Amino acid sequence: MNREEIIARVREAAERVAESEGLEVVEVELHGSGRRRVLRVYIDKPDGVSLRDCENVSQQLSAILDVEDLVPGGSYTLEVSSPGVERKLARPRDFERFVGRKVKLVLRKPVEDQRYWEGVLASFAQGVVTLEPGPGRRLQVPLEHIERANLKFEW
Repeated sequence: MNREEIIARVREAAERVAESEGLEVVEVELHGSGRRRVLRVYIDKPDGVSLRDCENVSQQLSAILDVEDLVPGGSYTLEVSSPGVERKLARPRDFERFVGRKVKLVLRKPVEDQRYWEGVLASFAQGVVTLEPGPGRRLQVPLEHIERANLKFEW
């Protein structure tokens, strides 16, 4: 079983647990190899994730992973946490949820000779992100042209 298949199986199990707790799974990652593998599950909810939320998901998911042997090959470390203040945006619903917030985008190909953009997420409709990089400026980028997107926390 390859890494992507393991991640897909773990995501499905994590989503079952998260849904029962009123949470969403933001991302699942598997890093390392052998005894140094780390399985990370990022969870979120509208009013933020508590330590108790992470503990509950970790305990329930750990039991499922062990019983269903979803991560073959021996040992790994399971980490369940919040995606953080500069959380990744990947799915259409992420972009819909955070309209009005400041974001940073890395594009697959430059637009106006730039691959890196920051600004306010003005809208998301029909697979197109509209970014306001400055007053009176709008940049429209199809979702498939975005390599990476994150919320931008302002200190």
